[in-house]
Amino acid sequence: MNSALQDNTIIASMKTPFNKYLYLGFLLLGIYQAAANKNYMEAASQMGIALAFDPFDTEQPWPNRPTWQKATLIAHLALVAALFGLALGLNDK
Repeated sequence: MNSALQDNTIIASMKTPFNKYLYLGFLLLGIYQAAANKNYMEAASQMGIALAFDPFDTEQPWPNRPTWQKATLIAHLALVAALFGLALGLNDK
């Protein structure tokens, strides 16, 4: 029991910085897929996965977040939707 509690404490203390690195990594991979490979579907999926790793304080509820954080995440989601739509439109036959 003590080991499980200790493991949860370690995971909780590493969560936010680790999330930032994963967010940034998937975001950069998505940008690379869109810019270099012109693979917009892959870019949309990579950037969508990046949203799962919230780079901000994950303990803070959505209504209490600053407006700029909300705007950043909503703009990121809009970019993912636009890339997805672009990929579908370009592959339409």
